[in-house]
Order: sequence, then structure tokens, then C-alpha cells
Amino acid sequence: MKNKILSQAKFCILHFALCISFTSCTDLDMPSDGRVELEDIFAQRNTIVGYYNSLLEEIPATGFTYRSGKNPTPLAVFCDEAEDVNNRVNSAPYNWYTGVTTAVSNPLYDEDSNDDSDDSNNAWKYYFATIRRCNTFLQQIPGYTATDITAVEVAGMVAEVKVIRAFSYLQLMKRYGRLPLNDKPYEVTHDYSQDKRASIEEVADFIMADCDAALETPEDNTQDMSFLWTPRNSTQRTKIPRAFAWAVKSQTALYAASPLFYEAGSKYGWDKAAEITKAALDQCIEHGYELYNRSMNEEMNAKTLNTYGYYFIQRADPTRSLDKETIFESRLQTSIWTNAALPIVQGGLTAGPCPSQELVDAYEMQETGLPIDDPASGYDETNPYDGRDPRFYASIYYNGALFKWKKGESQYFTPQLLFARHSGMAAYDINGGIGGGIDSDTITIETTEANAYIETAMLQGKIEYDEAYLVFDYISNKDANASFYVAAGAKGVPISAETVTISLPKANTGASIRHNLSEFIEKSGFGKLTIGTTAPSEHRLGLKLSEADLTIRICNWKIDMATPPQPLMSVEAHVGGSCGFSENTAETRRTRTGYYMRKFNSAASETGNNDDGYFKIFRLGELYLNFAEAAYNATSPDTKYGSLSARDAVNAVRDRAGMPPLPSMSNADFEKRYRNERRVELAFEEHRFFDVRRWKILNETDKGVHGMKITLKNPPTDSTLVYERVPMVTRQTYTDKYLLYPIPQTEVNKMLQYTGTSWQNPEWE
Repeated sequence: MKNKILSQAKFCILHFALCISFTSCTDLDMPSDGRVELEDIFAQRNTIVGYYNSLLEEIPATGFTYRSGKNPTPLAVFCDEAEDVNNRVNSAPYNWYTGVTTAVSNPLYDEDSNDDSDDSNNAWKYYFATIRRCNTFLQQIPGYTATDITAVEVAGMVAEVKVIRAFSYLQLMKRYGRLPLNDKPYEVTHDYSQDKRASIEEVADFIMADCDAALETPEDNTQDMSFLWTPRNSTQRTKIPRAFAWAVKSQTALYAASPLFYEAGSKYGWDKAAEITKAALDQCIEHGYELYNRSMNEEMNAKTLNTYGYYFIQRADPTRSLDKETIFESRLQTSIWTNAALPIVQGGLTAGPCPSQELVDAYEMQETGLPIDDPASGYDETNPYDGRDPRFYASIYYNGALFKWKKGESQYFTPQLLFARHSGMAAYDINGGIGGGIDSDTITIETTEANAYIETAMLQGKIEYDEAYLVFDYISNKDANASFYVAAGAKGVPISAETVTISLPKANTGASIRHNLSEFIEKSGFGKLTIGTTAPSEHRLGLKLSEADLTIRICNWKIDMATPPQPLMSVEAHVGGSCGFSENTAETRRTRTGYYMRKFNSAASETGNNDDGYFKIFRLGELYLNFAEAAYNATSPDTKYGSLSARDAVNAVRDRAGMPPLPSMSNADFEKRYRNERRVELAFEEHRFFDVRRWKILNETDKGVHGMKITLKNPPTDSTLVYERVPMVTRQTYTDKYLLYPIPQTEVNKMLQYTGTSWQNPEWE
């Protein structure tokens, strides 16, 4: 019934909006005959909360949401990060590359943008519709008559809706520049002749005011619907955290101060941007956000090679038990394995967005920390992929890259975690489904003295394999030891000696254990790796914790009956290789540039198993870089803002990646290195497209990209690799005209009629 009421409510509102859309440039609600229905919606808890929940879903999915023919593609192909193999005539990339863009037909809008079910890429239409709905909520909620909604809940909903409105205006500003501002639904009698496009300073003020008002709302950690720093459970993935508001402020200040948007005399210069971006960073760090830096185990390496890569395939945990970096994550799971696929991947459809040589060149040398064009870097043109920034290996498949690890005859056995309360326990808590999107149980334990026990439910199967591993993730406040035992019966009476001990080092940001059970099972007297029977067993597997004053949280517990991962194959991206380069424009399964996209992709993904990750809409890494850019422009790379300088902020990001720190240097040199660092760290995350525009360097970056054609010198006798840099299609989208989107012509025509002024952006008339 709740869903039915919500659907009826949304239909009612949308129906009225559509009825009046021919007179409204922003398609906002008007009361007209809908007044009664709106009052009904805001008179009972179900429909109020339903409306609020639907607004949370207005934060659009990001990732592969554009169109290349019938294939989804990322924004990366519309800038110098990638070239799409599906750039056929009339595809969005082809029309963009060839300059077939007008105010009537914009390739960056979804090709099905006339379908109201998916307008997220028709930015003007989508975000103003969201603003319309936010305004309706904010106007109606003060008069709510429901008695089963608390004041804390109302305040929390209002705060989050204001942040959603601020986010929507930020997205519009990034694309269109100056905007009309409105904080109320349009009335039937609204005088459109008085409407105007506000200045960037006014738009930024509006965004900041909404975020500040939200952040002034008190936080009540006992209420799920309060405006919280950390949602109370993992089901609240769409809930807006307080860090989201700070991230919007950070990005808004950075953009407003950038060359494209800065207006002479505006308060939003680099000084102001440095102040705001530093405050945003400080607030997030103060409230527990950290750069993701988990130690790797064999299973994690088998999927992504390193910590940076693993971060982007893990589902963010809203409660931040393991992932403390993600502020907000797209609700759309990527499908790199099918839409940016290696030809050797089962189920792959297209090579899709192929990384450019320009992006590959941006990855520096790890040992020296220098760009590859520096003679002292150590770069070898005959071995171009050796010794590069670790983020290169996590983001791009190249010729010779290891692709997949063989796990042998794997079978996962996942007994439910229970807890047996014994002496020495201060507290324990069992919570469902946190961490990486895996729905296994989680246990939090606090001990006052030694000897606390964790046990599984009765084992419902038989372990009888050459090797078996206990696998789990944990965070803990101190070093600890744990020993294995086997218990029997409903009360979990130990029936084996605690003969094998493992160490659990202190882990503030999360660590993983993968422990071979062979020694333990052998010493326990259960024969050749056998616990339980094929029928339900009375046996339980247990761990005894031996530390007092320990707080530990364990999740994703399972037994992996498998051989250790072993390398299986490498990517052959040379001409004639298994993933070989192709210049045939009709060939869409093979790379056009010599590279394939890897970021967000798990090597475990294939038909029947999408293990790929989710795009991060906001994360702490971006906030470090936002501050760095504002700070060096305001002063210098080494000027301290509190304890942090621009160079310190960049080096924090580099350190997590395993790169040497940047040394002291001039502003001009730092700017070059900073922009390169931002390009590498945020690759494929929908930043580069806007960065080259706000920096006004399109004529340097977007005339076209290159690929690397690799051939064997004289096979089969001489397999020396020959590298040839080859140009892709020439692009027409590098002039100042393309710094901003064209405002849709229908909206320009309406406002020209009402105001006598053209609202169109420069050169799009």
C-alpha cells in the first residue's frame, strides 16, 4: 500500500508539472488543481517519507550513463581520457568528436532523453525537475499535520533536501554557468519577465546557503532520519550524510574561483576557496574520514593488484566500518567487464572506452616520482609499462598486464557467525550485512579480560579438500591473538585443543585475514581436512580471543576451500594478440588505442558474476585535491593552512598510492604536477571533462587523442615489440564554444519571449 500511495503521489505531481510545462522554463510545480493532492501528500507519514525517499533517489547514477550507439559509455570518452570504439556515424561520441552539437541536439544528452524514465543526462531538464520537487517539499513540509513524525525527523529531511537542491544547482553551474535561482515552486501568476540568470557569485551563494542551513541542523545519533555524519545502518545507502554538504561546498568554491567561472570582484577568489575547501577537509577528517588504505591479501590481489584498485571495486559501507573514504557512491554498479571488456572475458560485449595514450603518459615513474618526459625519471621507451605509478596498473589494461588469477576448484562455505558469551566479555553486538555489499553477519566484541569466544553456527557441510582457508575482515583497537578450536552441540562445548594461534595486528582502517586451516584441522584429530559431514553436523568452528580491553569487529567470515591464486594469463594488446589492437572501425571488441579500461573492474567478473565496483560521486581524495588547488593558487604550494599545505595535501594522496612525495617547487611547476596528479588520481571519475573546461585549456587537450600500436618486429624469429604512437580521429570540440553546454533551445526561446533577452551561452546562438 505504501508503494501504491507513493506512486499515486508522484504521478499527481508529475501530471500537474507536465500540464503546465509549456509555460515554465524550469518545469516547476504549480498549485492549480493539485493543491488538494499536495496537502494530502503532506498530511500523513507514509506519503511524506515516500516523497522524501524519492528525492534521495534524485542524486543520479553516474558511470556508464551516456550512449555510444546502443552501448553505454562514460563521460571519459568526451574528453582526452579515452576514445570509444563505438564512435560510428550518429553515435554520441561521433557527433561530439565531429562537432555535430547544437542547442537543439546535444550528444551529451541521453539519446532517449524524450523518455521521462531516464533524463539524468539531459542536465537542464533533470536537475531543474529535481529542484522543482525539492522546492515543493520545502514549501509543504512546515505545514505537515501528521502526528507520527518527530521534529528531529522533519529537520533531518529538510536538511537533506536542501543539500540535494544545492547539489543540483552545482551540477547545473558546472555545465551551464549562470543560472536562474528559485527557492519556491512557481505560482500560476508568476511573472517570467522578471526572471534572470544570476551571476556565478549569486549561484555559489545560494548553494552555500543551502548547505550551511543544513549543517546548522543539530545531529541526533539516536534517530535514523536525523541529518547524520554516519548513517546508522548499511541499508541507508541513499541517505545524504553531512560530509556530502561539505563536499558540495568544497567543489562549488573550487569551481567558482576557477578561470572559467571567476567574475572580477567576486568574493569567491582563491583565498575564499582555500578557506572553504580546507574547512570541508578538516570537518571530514575530524569526523573519521580517511583515505582508503587496507592491507592486501591474496584474494584481493587476485582481483585488482593493489589497494587503490581494490577500493574502486568494493561497495562502499555507509557506516564506514571498513571504507572510510567514500562520502557518497553512485547507486549504479558498473559493468566494465561487459561494456569496456577485454575480448578474453566471458560475456564481454565491446571494448568501449579505450584509455588514451595521453592518459597513459600521465602516470609517472614510481621509483623516482618523476614524469616520464623527465630525462632523470628512469622511463624506458622499449619497456614503457615497467615501473610506473601503481595507479596505472589498477586503472588500465596494457600489453603484458596480468589479467586473471586461477583459483582452482573453489567452493565457499559460509557458516553463520554466532557469539557465545563467556567470561571476560564487556559487550557484544551482532549486526547484519555491512562492508563491501556482502550480506554476511558482523560481530562487534569488547573484552574486559582475556578469553572471549566467537563461534559459527553448526556446520552444514563437509570440508574435505587439499587446502581450506578461513577468510574474514576485521578492525580492532589493539594487537590481539586468536586460537582455533572445534566445539560440538548446541552449547558449543570445545572438543579440540587450541593448538594453532594467529595474530590479529591492530587495524584502524580494516584488515583481512586468509589463514590456511590445514595445520589446525590435522592437529585437531579430524583427519584429512574434514570438519562436519555431508549431513547437518553438530560441529562448530570457533576462535578464542586472548586479549583484554579489546574492541574488535569481524565481518565477511567464510571458509574458502581452494588452492592459492595463481597467475593464469596476460593481456596481449599487440597486433595479432588475444586482445590485439584493431584499426578496423567496424571492430568493436578490440581496442582502438592499445589499452582497455580497468578501474572499477574486478578480474573475477564474467557472465553470471558482476563483481565490478561503483562510481564515487564524492570521496575524501577529491577534497584533498580541491584544497591543494585552492591553496597553491591563493598563496604557494608550501604555505601552511593550519598544519597542511597544498603540497602536503597532494603528497597525502600520492603516499596512499605508493608514490614518492613531491619536492618543493615554484607555483608554475607545482601547477603542472598538481593537474597531472588530479588527472591520475581521479581518472574516469567524471572530473577531467569539467577540469579542462574550468581551467580553459580545451585547445591544449581536446583536439584529439592517440593510441599505441604495438607490433612484433619479425615473427616468429624476432618477437621484439615495436611501439608506434598513432592518432585517433580529429576532434572539433576544443574551442571556447565548448567550455559550457548550450542551454536547450526550447528554454532559450521561452525566456526570449518572456524577458526579451537571450539566455544562450556564448557561440551557441
